[in-house]
Amino acid sequence: MKPAPFDYARPGSVAQALELLARPGAKVLAGGQSLVPLLSMRLAAPELLVDINGLDELAYVEADPAAPEEGVRVGALARHTDVLADEGARAVQPLLARAVRLVAHPTIRNRGTTVGSIVHADAAAEVPVVLALLGGRVTAASSSGQRHIEAADLFVGPLESSLRGDELAVEAVFPALAPGAGAAIEEVSRRHGDYALCGVAALVEAGPEPERPRSVRAGYFSVCDIPTVVDLTPALAGGLTDAAHEDAADLALASLDPQEDIHGTAAYRRQLVRVLTRRAVLAAHAESSQRGRTLTAS
Repeated sequence: MKPAPFDYARPGSVAQALELLARPGAKVLAGGQSLVPLLSMRLAAPELLVDINGLDELAYVEADPAAPEEGVRVGALARHTDVLADEGARAVQPLLARAVRLVAHPTIRNRGTTVGSIVHADAAAEVPVVLALLGGRVTAASSSGQRHIEAADLFVGPLESSLRGDELAVEAVFPALAPGAGAAIEEVSRRHGDYALCGVAALVEAGPEPERPRSVRAGYFSVCDIPTVVDLTPALAGGLTDAAHEDAADLALASLDPQEDIHGTAAYRRQLVRVLTRRAVLAAHAESSQRGRTLTAS
């Protein structure tokens, strides 16, 4: 199929882009890796396509290992490959790069934008769940001003965010990985580069005793209609035993609603939740222990 007819504009400034987005039926084009297929299948039919690819001031990745409290700031036109290539971003928040590396294939990552992936709000995507797990935010701009949208308030339904139609997501901020914390992401897909059948990102904060983490949180994608974060600390704070991991999986599944589709049954996804939760938590815990030892030694 071909897209429905639409008008096209390529603004030369952010201000001009915001003026265009104030028109009814306007839609942003950045990387286009999600939007263009929707246009071709006529699942989206905007009246006006606002191409922001000329706004080079939004093509940035900023992270300073010497000042990690600022986190990683990603502009609206930064491609996934830009995030992967940024050494400062990998040092400040390694989970972001680990997640982006799982996104589709190099061709998609060369063109697709990290902020675009977030506001597309696909519950099967890696980057939105990382933002949610880390407690990040998106900065949205419109002709009437700017506002910050916390990740907890951003994802409201399948492919639906709280971003208004007249707003442009100009930046996403990913908080830094805290000293003594560790992070990991695990997923299972039918083929390399496919959307995950189930995925889990874990964030573990080490406690005074190596086997008793202070905090354990996990984010789930390709399981529910929106990225979902679950606090697993009540099950795992006493130690990472086999029984505790089973309790953690039960705790997670109590907050999740695994869906059935042509790729897998709900029962299969529930089993993947169990297996991947354990894998991700153990990997994140190993990193938190290593970072904790490094911090103590220094």
